[in-house]
Parts: sequence; C-alpha cells; structure tokens
Amino acid sequence: MSETTLNADPQELAKFGELAHRWWDPDGEFRPLHQINPLRLDWIAGLAKLPGADVLDVGCGGGILAESMARRGARVLGIDLSTKPLKVAQLHALETGVENLSYREVAVEQLASERPASFDVVTCMEMLEHVPEPASVVRACAQLVKPGGRVFFSTLNRNPKAFLFAIVGAEHVLGLLPKGTHEYARFIKPSELARYGRDAGLEIDQMKGMEYNPLTRRYWLSARTDVNYLLACRRPA
Repeated sequence: MSETTLNADPQELAKFGELAHRWWDPDGEFRPLHQINPLRLDWIAGLAKLPGADVLDVGCGGGILAESMARRGARVLGIDLSTKPLKVAQLHALETGVENLSYREVAVEQLASERPASFDVVTCMEMLEHVPEPASVVRACAQLVKPGGRVFFSTLNRNPKAFLFAIVGAEHVLGLLPKGTHEYARFIKPSELARYGRDAGLEIDQMKGMEYNPLTRRYWLSARTDVNYLLACRRPA
C-alpha cells in the first residue's frame, strides 16, 4: 500500500457513519457488540495486564471496547476513520466521565509511522473484514506494540458455514445485524490471519472461537473457529 493510499473503503465508513447515533443502544443495530463485549474484554484481560497499560483500540467505532478497557484501568487511545462514530464515542466518554480515554481520526498505518512501539496492548476487533488490505493493518498493529506486548484480533472465517451464520442468519433471518454489514469475500481464514501475523513478526499465542445460540441469545468462547474467532499474538521481546 502506498503512503498516499488510504486503507479504507468509503462505503464501509459511510455505512457505519449512518448508524453512529445507534451505537450505544444495547437493543439497537449494535446489540451483538454489546453482548459480546464482556467476553472479548475478559479474554483480553486474562492474557494482558490492563491496569496502567497503554492500549490502542484500532477501528474503535463508537467506543464500546475502548471505554470498557479504560474502565479496567488502562490508558486507551481509540482510532477510527469514520468521523460520526468517533464523535459518538467522544460524547459518550464525556457523558459517563470515563478517564484515561482519548480518540483520534487517523489511519493505523499513519499512527504506526508516528508512534512505533508505543503500546503495551493493541486490539483490532471486528475491523479486518471491512478493509481492502487487512495484512497492512496487521503489520501496523505489530509495529505499534512494544516488544513483549500483546496484539488481539477478531474477525470472521471464510467458509460456507460462516456465510450461512454471519450473513444469511445474522443479517437476513435473525436480524442481529443490518443487512449489508458484511461482505463474504472479505472474510479471513484463521490460517490467513495467522500468516499475516507471522509475516509481521508476531508470535501466535492463542486462538478462540465465538459461538451464538439464537434460542437462548447467548454467546460464549469455544475451540470452534469456523465462524467468529479471536487471535492473540505477542511481539517478541
């Protein structure tokens, strides 16, 4: 990717921008994010020390994960390229009085050139499947984390089951997500994401799947990575 090319899809940015005002409605379009956030947060906190840590949340959107990590005692910077969700995140942080939390509209690649090896923890959740060059984002995350630090990703596997569950089921049948939220061709196989991480100099630490029961409306982490999955990496010290 050239320095002048932005690794973002304008249609994706606009799509989330139009829904920005609904970000903090736990019963709205982003309900799944609210429901899975405790799982993501506890998983991250179980592998990385959050209190007192410098944390970067890449593709932070309206700030659900960023704000929850700040509440756990981390100093958090959330970045995104969609203006409206960032404004919603900033406003919500002001309204709730969360400390040690700031936001910035900047590309992760640009921030990596400005502040290499600056963060103890870097998170990039539900974002890689929305950008043209996910490997570029992974490289930038690897550059931003300090030696010995942790990088966390989550995304969607690319296979028929993921298409059925994440697009047909979640968007069209159950209405868990707005139609058009995901594009199947941009889903990423775990082997591909692990390769991106290794190519960026990261060590692959742990992989978890995330499952959902539509009858009980319950999410949980498991060993099954065939739909949603999370990947923990470490930058060698």
